[in-house]
Amino acid sequence: MTDIAPPQLKPNDVVAGFVVLILCQLAGEALVGLLRLAALGMALPGPVLGMVLMLILLMLRRKQAGAIMSVSDGLLGILSLLFVPSAVGIMQHAELIRTWGVQLLVAVIASTLLTLLVTVGAFLATEKLMARRSP
Repeated sequence: MTDIAPPQLKPNDVVAGFVVLILCQLAGEALVGLLRLAALGMALPGPVLGMVLMLILLMLRRKQAGAIMSVSDGLLGILSLLFVPSAVGIMQHAELIRTWGVQLLVAVIASTLLTLLVTVGAFLATEKLMARRSP
């Protein structure tokens, strides 16, 4: 993933990293709610704005990156637990899925393809930017 070795963190650092993640998401949600931000005719999700705020914060305070990376890696390790509620929801709303299944499938496939294209574009742009900065 990254060539930066995570530093040895104390429990306080991990808690601080988690607090930064939560506060950035909260700030994003609050800003979206207060300002009713819209991008391209769609509501801008608070967590997305929170990630932008976290990016700005990390650019200003690089020392906290290790703690946030450590917490993020831990959360990604248990990400599969977040799929359990969605599986229960699928079982509870089986009739809706039978009725709207084709439309849902088309929307999921289209959004997945769009996400992959944007992700590849962001990766290529980042790689190009990093190549310019390297000696």
